[in-house]
Amino acid sequence: MVRPGHCEDGSRNIAVIHVDTIYRAAHLIPIYGADFIPDSIKYYHSYDAFRAFYVNKFADHHAFEIAF
Repeated sequence: MVRPGHCEDGSRNIAVIHVDTIYRAAHLIPIYGADFIPDSIKYYHSYDAFRAFYVNKFADHHAFEIAF
């Protein structure tokens, strides 16, 4: 499980990273709660709409070797 980082004042901990430092993309599955998810939510809002995610270790063979 992973979740976004926050600073002490409650703001999001964000940074700009170089593209050449990315090793592999991760397939994240939102952790759904008991609340209803509105139809108006779009896929590009998912990072802001959910508080935590599961890392899908079964997405492909290479992701499984790297993550676990």
